[in-house]
Amino acid sequence: MSDTQGKVVVITGASSGIGEATARGLAAAGMKVVLGARRTGRLQALAQEIQAAGGVAAFQGLDVADRAAFEAFIAFAEARFGRVDVIVNNAGLMPLSPLTALKTDEWDRMIDVNVRGVLNGIAAVLPRFQAQGAGHVVNVASVAAHGVWPTTAVYSATKAAVWTITEGLRQEHPEIRTTVISPGVVESELAATITDPDTAAYIEEARRVALKPDVIAQAIRYAIEQPADVAVNEMIVRPMGGAF
Repeated sequence: MSDTQGKVVVITGASSGIGEATARGLAAAGMKVVLGARRTGRLQALAQEIQAAGGVAAFQGLDVADRAAFEAFIAFAEARFGRVDVIVNNAGLMPLSPLTALKTDEWDRMIDVNVRGVLNGIAAVLPRFQAQGAGHVVNVASVAAHGVWPTTAVYSATKAAVWTITEGLRQEHPEIRTTVISPGVVESELAATITDPDTAAYIEEARRVALKPDVIAQAIRYAIEQPADVAVNEMIVRPMGGAF
C-alpha cells in the first residue's frame, strides 16, 4: 500500500472532462475522492460508478464562485473523511471570443470561475493545511497561461492568474505542495461554452488532435503520488507537435 492510498482529494469541476477522469483515476489508485460541481446528477452517477468499482467517493453540489459554498464543500469533505489532503481546482470556463464581440458577461463569468474559484478553494483549504502541517494544492491552468492568441485574451489572462497565484502560494508556504497543470487541447465540454460562431468553428478544427482527459488525470496523479519531500510544481501537457 502506497502512502497516497487513503488520501482525501477534493475535485472541482468533477462532473465531466478532466475532473471526471481525475476522480476515476485517483479513486482507482486508492484515494478517497470528494466530487464538486453544479450538476449534481452527474456527480451522483460518477460517485456510484466509483463505489461499484470498489472505490470511495462522496459528492456535493458546488459553484466555485460562491465562497461560502466552497467553504461548506470543504467542511463536508472533512466531516465525511476526517481531513482533506489534496485539492484539485479544476473547474473552469472557456467562452473564447474576440474582444470586439464585447461579451462582457462571459468575461465576468470567466473571472468568477477561473480566478475567484481558485482563490475560494485556496481560502477554504489553506487554514486546514497550515493546521495539519501539510497539504497539496493542484491548480489546473492551461497552455493559454503561457501564450495569447486571437480570441483568448480574457481566458489567457485568467489562466495566467492561476499560474501566478500558484507560484505565490508555493513561495509563501513551503510546507504545502503546489502543482499547476497546464493542458493543451483536451477533449472536454469547454468548447461548448463558446458562443461566437467563427471562434467555435476555429476551435472545433483545432480540437481534432485533442488529448483524452485521462492523460491530464494521469499527470495529476503523478504529481500527487510523489514522495512527501518532492514537489512537481508545473507540468505542460499537450498533443505532440500541437500549437495548443
